[in-house]
Amino acid sequence: MSAHLRRRWMLTTGALAASAVLLAGCTSNTPEPQDEEDGGDTAQGATSNNDETGETVTIGFSAPAADHGWMGAITRAALDEAAKYDDVELVVAEATNDVNLQISQVETFINDGVDAIVLLPFDGAALTEVATEAMEAGIAVVNVDREFASPFAARTTVLGDNYGMGVSAGTYICEQVGDNPDAVVAEIAGIDSLPLTQDRSQGFADALADCGLDVDNRVAADFTVQGGQSAAANLLQAAPQIDALWNHDDDQGVGVLAAIDEAGRDEFLMVGGAGSANVMRAIQADDSVLKATVIYPSTQAADGIRLARLIVQGKALSDLVEVEVPRTVQLYAPVVTKENVEEYLPTAFES
Repeated sequence: MSAHLRRRWMLTTGALAASAVLLAGCTSNTPEPQDEEDGGDTAQGATSNNDETGETVTIGFSAPAADHGWMGAITRAALDEAAKYDDVELVVAEATNDVNLQISQVETFINDGVDAIVLLPFDGAALTEVATEAMEAGIAVVNVDREFASPFAARTTVLGDNYGMGVSAGTYICEQVGDNPDAVVAEIAGIDSLPLTQDRSQGFADALADCGLDVDNRVAADFTVQGGQSAAANLLQAAPQIDALWNHDDDQGVGVLAAIDEAGRDEFLMVGGAGSANVMRAIQADDSVLKATVIYPSTQAADGIRLARLIVQGKALSDLVEVEVPRTVQLYAPVVTKENVEEYLPTAFES
């Protein structure tokens, strides 16, 4: 199998796998009623309506401070999701970037005897020990976004796809400029020391390689507006000609676009990352260099709330034959363009 065909195969199978895990957000697909003679006692996942009120589930929720548009959206979505269920009692800890405080919050959840904990740790490794304690106490832990250092620390983990973001961004750029072997591709990353940034960059490089391109100019920012503007200004000064640019994060993209406007540059197309509403509106308007963004779902904690409820109530995902909630749910990283932006805009977050 050629490298090109192998890449296409990987992307296709990845999309199919993503379709399966996205069922985490579709737990109420109810089949036609059946009587017992017609097999009404078949697998629970094929016959139950998971949205029906069940036993009350008390869920503790803790996440970092909402000092970033995406992080704020994570918490809002979790609260909104919990409010949809009469059988969910959500106990929300104060959002914090203090690791020791977040550890104490989880300890409080354990002492209070909650049924489940949905936890987006500020630092996955640092929260691993206390999450393991919760699991050992019989509390179902749903780990969101930043993984723990041990598989014993969580019943289920909900993740975005950082490597997949890079693949999606690189594949889109290949489709747009890949017929030009001399195309100049630039990249504005997030914080380089973070594994998520490294994964995004690796996926991007791998996808570009499939069409014979590579990253000609790269700078790192810090996921802030100010950092994005400064990094972009440096990049634009160093690269007098660019054909395509991928910016990892739409929050820092506000600053990136400001630097592009200040420099008066418009010879290239830009792809964003994460999926903010302001970026999607710019894509919809189609009056700037911004032509696409790659989604990193801000619904992960909301999915965590749903899954925690199902786990405690002994239910499964109704669209799967499997009678247990999966151990890992990884969400897909689709590309949003002018053609499909209306589909994604309602769930986008504000930068």
